[in-house]
Amino acid sequence: MNMMIFRNLATLLLAVWLASCGGGNGGQVVNIGGTSTPNTPGEAMWLNFKRDAEAASGGALDMRPLIYGQLGSEEQLLSGLRRGRIQFANLSAQVTSTLVPELSLLYAPYLFEDEAESDFVYDNYLTSIYRDLLAEQGLYLLTWYEIGFHSVYSKQPIIMPADMVGRRFRVSSSINARLFAQALGADVIPLGFGEIVPSLQTGLVDAGENSISLYARTGISAEAPHLTLTRHVFGVSVIVADQRWWDAQTPAIRKILTDNFPSVTESRRETRAQDEADLADPALGIQVHRLSVEQRAAWRQATAGVTEELLDSIGGRSREIYAVILEGKRAWAERDGI
Repeated sequence: MNMMIFRNLATLLLAVWLASCGGGNGGQVVNIGGTSTPNTPGEAMWLNFKRDAEAASGGALDMRPLIYGQLGSEEQLLSGLRRGRIQFANLSAQVTSTLVPELSLLYAPYLFEDEAESDFVYDNYLTSIYRDLLAEQGLYLLTWYEIGFHSVYSKQPIIMPADMVGRRFRVSSSINARLFAQALGADVIPLGFGEIVPSLQTGLVDAGENSISLYARTGISAEAPHLTLTRHVFGVSVIVADQRWWDAQTPAIRKILTDNFPSVTESRRETRAQDEADLADPALGIQVHRLSVEQRAAWRQATAGVTEELLDSIGGRSREIYAVILEGKRAWAERDGI
């Protein structure tokens, strides 16, 4: 189904749904906001959460997954969450960095070498820090959700950093994306996610960067079929709840919600499997460019100064957190025998 038609239909269904005041099963209504694409691990995560939490609560919870963008953009979801209009949401770290600037540090170029290293550092060093920072802004961090490593997509192949010079390169509103593109000499063009496909079609932009999950099946790959696996930042989102609402729940309800949300291990496995399947799917027509060790080193070198610029711009606890990340990376290297 065409995504625009799907979203319009979803919005109509939402209006009908909200017009009926009573809960679907008589339990406490829990509105969940998201911007999932149909038939993806992200959609399955929320639908499974609804099923399992409702069953475990014995009818005490009426989970309402409004996960197809019915409530608007991520920025609108964040606003709704803080105003108590929704209780749960899946928000990218980049968008949530408007509240917690230190989240931008997680998108420093080449901060992590691979998934195994990032998993170790997130699980053992970062979760408690960011849970505290988000709590200060009225959000409870339930868990992380993997978006995956970002790479560069384009209409024509981009293999080396020099190929980026002068490219009309879409970036999000986040500072890390802008600094990355500027370091490579691109023509930086900030656009919302929903503007990417039409801007590729009109020629306003001819390249950008994102994770496979936000590229392959969102219409972008059809307009920009070249994907260069720079794997320059490891993307995550945060599964968060309204802290006031969360604190008001009984310990039993909080346990049901925590225990029945898919584990981060499960979401990582599903996301990574889907990424590999998408890259190999001939129907998508993605032309994958895998970099040699030397080529990836050139990208790392070209963006080497971005981390320090980020630290200067973010302030707050960013340097403290960066030191913690480096400590975690050292611990991983020692554990891994490097």
